[in-house]
Amino acid sequence: MALKSTIYKAELQIADMDRHYYQTHQLTMARHPSETDERLMIRLLAFAIHADEALQFAKGLSDVDEPDLWQKDLTGAIALWIEAGQPDDKRLLKACGRAERVVVYSYSAASHIWFKQLGSRLERARGLEIYNIPAETSLALSKMAARTMQLQCTIQDGQIWLTDGSETVQVERETWLG
Repeated sequence: MALKSTIYKAELQIADMDRHYYQTHQLTMARHPSETDERLMIRLLAFAIHADEALQFAKGLSDVDEPDLWQKDLTGAIALWIEAGQPDDKRLLKACGRAERVVVYSYSAASHIWFKQLGSRLERARGLEIYNIPAETSLALSKMAARTMQLQCTIQDGQIWLTDGSETVQVERETWLG
């Protein structure tokens, strides 16, 4: 018998002063049985950074043809494709062919090795951005994971803070590509 996904619910208040975006989102996320709290929270962070009424969680780990998050325009074309972790170069190149913009948030201590191995294979990719979230930051975020969460995200001058009311994590993104 296959294991089922675990449902997480989050009320996410976003104050993005850089984009002048101020909204509260009621999110329902399915955590795949093989997914960690760390990866779940990176997906949530990616949602907060790129928040939009059209941004949605996709099947990600459950479907090789879908990202972790995506945003489609009114015609159904993919405007934004977001991946968490360390996808292979073939997946990223395919995504770049399907979406206007592809964003990757890598987050493990081994991310540097992954990025170094990709090297020149991604030079021809258009619209690709890769950011690294330091391992200590992603681990701090994973401690906020709960089946029901109330979180606030503040973004100002490129600085990102995520808080659950008792703990606050300052997120430093390293731009690796894009």
